[in-house]
Amino acid sequence: MLTPELLYALRNLPLAARQAAEGFLAGAHASRRHGAGMEFSQYRPYQPGDDLRRLDWRLAARSDRYYLRESEVDTSLVVNLVLDASASMNHRDDNGLTKLDYARLLLASLAYLAQKQGDAVGLTMLSPSGLQHYPARADTRQLPRLYHALEAAEATGTFPDTATLAPLTARRQRALTVCVSDLYEEAGEINHLLARLRATSGDVLLLHLVAGNELNFSHKGPLTFRDLETGQTIQLNADEQRAAYQQQLRQWLRDTAQAARQQGLDYHQLSTADPLDGALREFLKRRQLMS
Repeated sequence: MLTPELLYALRNLPLAARQAAEGFLAGAHASRRHGAGMEFSQYRPYQPGDDLRRLDWRLAARSDRYYLRESEVDTSLVVNLVLDASASMNHRDDNGLTKLDYARLLLASLAYLAQKQGDAVGLTMLSPSGLQHYPARADTRQLPRLYHALEAAEATGTFPDTATLAPLTARRQRALTVCVSDLYEEAGEINHLLARLRATSGDVLLLHLVAGNELNFSHKGPLTFRDLETGQTIQLNADEQRAAYQQQLRQWLRDTAQAARQQGLDYHQLSTADPLDGALREFLKRRQLMS
């Protein structure tokens, strides 16, 4: 299984996305099912209550048996990928990857996987300067568009305000929205956006990204920490503060997960030290439930 640092070392986002995703395609939920569509698939015996218009009368005349023509109905979805591109995503883990680096790999892999499932996939990147939005499409040129956008993405400033985010939830559209964020906010702005996305799209998979060195607090000795979004600094001894920090972090993570699930979000915590398989599995699971 490829680690995120090995994927990143390829320096080729399309190749990394394909390598990460293809191992999950086998056994994944197909994007088509049998039903009363236009493309013929197979026959099945007539059962009481079936629509008589779907009977194959020619076959009945030849065989004296009644069969229905089964066809395939496209159950492709609209998948909207949302990237938190605020400055806190520049936090770097001990493996050399920033949260933004990991998010690029993850979203590119999800875009590849969604297109392989026959879904229309789009991308929105959130930054204080505005929304960079690529509407969901299923054409073959969409993946290169999204790869290019992700490769050029930069994490800057604070999470955008409500007015900037308004176009993202201005229209109701049944979709699977996948949001990747570290959930660092000042006054509940991310939480408010997720609630609006839940109301307008119906299904939201929240991938909460935490750096490995945030989880284990691997820092040592006296250090100065700087907030990547506000620039504020604090001096402390990492060895002395480790236990208290980890206790508070565990409580925050529990509270965050509970609050997200109470809002009806499908919440999944990720570490930048972990392979991408957990997130890809959650995506396929959520997609199967929607199809």
